[in-house]
Amino acid sequence: MVANKTSYIEKSVDDFIQDIPDAQKREDSIQLVQLMQSVSNEAPKMFGESIIGFGQYYYKYASGREGYAPLIGFSPRKAAISLYVYTGLEEHKSLIEQLGKYKIGKACIYIKKLSDINTEHLNTLMQETIQFITTKYARIKD
Repeated sequence: MVANKTSYIEKSVDDFIQDIPDAQKREDSIQLVQLMQSVSNEAPKMFGESIIGFGQYYYKYASGREGYAPLIGFSPRKAAISLYVYTGLEEHKSLIEQLGKYKIGKACIYIKKLSDINTEHLNTLMQETIQFITTKYARIKD
């Protein structure tokens, strides 16, 4: 078994956000916490040292890799804000195309600032992602 090295930790989300040097990223992080908490109905928690996660699920892949991960989350990194809100499913691509100004990686969406994207489409994308994850994997409730 190959387990996930990152997990939820006891660290203040508010303190983490207040320590973000860039004022725009700090404000965007506050807004993202509100958006993601509203969509997920889960409190924000630190997942590792730099990811703010909402909710939790258990996964096990065919490769043998398994672990726990947030349902959705984000990380205000230096270069961009990483949004962990996308499953990669073909049926969700139309939501991505309407999102606004972003770059996409294998597991996340990168934005420079929250005002660059359509938050209504982001909300829908997060809802669809949570629905997919909770259908496919076991959602863990506190």
